Amino acid sequence: MLTNHTGRLSDGRPLVDAIVQSGLARVTALFGPEHGIQGDVHDGAAVDHSVHPRHGIPVYSLYGKTHKPTPEMLRDVDVFVCDIQDVGARFYTFVSTIALAQEACAEAGIPFVILDRPNPIRGVDVDGPVRDGSLRSFVGWMPIPVTHGMTIGELARMWNGEGWLANGVCGKIEVVRMDGWTRSQWYDETGLSWISPSPNMRTLDTAIVYPGTCFIEGTSAAEGRGTDAPFELVGAPWMNAGAVMERFAKFAVPGVSLSAERFTPRDIPGVAGNPKFADQECQGVRITVTDRAALRPVRLGVALIAAIKRVHPAEMELRHRRFDILVGSADVRHELEQHADPADICARWTGPLEAFSAIRSKYLLYS
Repeated sequence: MLTNHTGRLSDGRPLVDAIVQSGLARVTALFGPEHGIQGDVHDGAAVDHSVHPRHGIPVYSLYGKTHKPTPEMLRDVDVFVCDIQDVGARFYTFVSTIALAQEACAEAGIPFVILDRPNPIRGVDVDGPVRDGSLRSFVGWMPIPVTHGMTIGELARMWNGEGWLANGVCGKIEVVRMDGWTRSQWYDETGLSWISPSPNMRTLDTAIVYPGTCFIEGTSAAEGRGTDAPFELVGAPWMNAGAVMERFAKFAVPGVSLSAERFTPRDIPGVAGNPKFADQECQGVRITVTDRAALRPVRLGVALIAAIKRVHPAEMELRHRRFDILVGSADVRHELEQHADPADICARWTGPLEAFSAIRSKYLLYS
């Protein structure tokens, strides 16, 4: 099983416990993504292999020295089950981990079963650059836009059907569909309890803005890690929050409001390790979602960075490789550095998004 702390039944029991206790199958190996199988390791930290404390099952980390299950790890596996909650953004590494696990199973001839879960930010919006081929990385493994509007089951069907796995390998996959989920539903409309998929993804509002504010990770500003509102606070010691808010308002971004706020990032064990500007007071803005249906988070991210860059052209650095792999395109960085209008930047995605949407439509499982 590829799972973590989000892989639970509706009664709260971890799926691995339920399977072991049922006696219906023998769990021979567990695989964990970034943040570990318990979801308690801070972002970017390598996770070691371990043994499950209650069941004695080997737990293989797919976020450390190994990103893809090896043949040895799969030696005693007859069926590979994936149960993990995604957040709907391309650069959330769970998507890459699922793709590589699916690829390993296809190569080994092992059936791959996905227990599908909701896209918490709905299965509607498709936005942002489609990842450029030269920018493939673990935060952009497949050629999809920043917000893809798909579930993990639908994504897995697409990798398989389009021949996007290594060498075009095509495996046997089965998606166990959800009952009752529709594409227009936000996570808090499903009746399910929110379990933070990772330490800094604490609320649905965080997930809603994340596809845009995660771009801040590729800049010299802080994205709020080490505070009570990661990805909802953006700032730096050098930032003039009032001037940034004034400039941002001119871009007319619907669905959010900004308010000035001072914050001091702290190192938080298991949550934020060595955050930007640790122990330094930052001036910045708090992003509040006012109309989530109107908000286009990728465009929010572009407009916010454009505003900061215009107010602080020297201090606001767009760190080339890191920024580009998050966005999926080097063109966005070049245009932001030339102070292009955010609306013009986003308009250039239209053609690639239409082409992706045509592919996407073949693999959707829900209406």
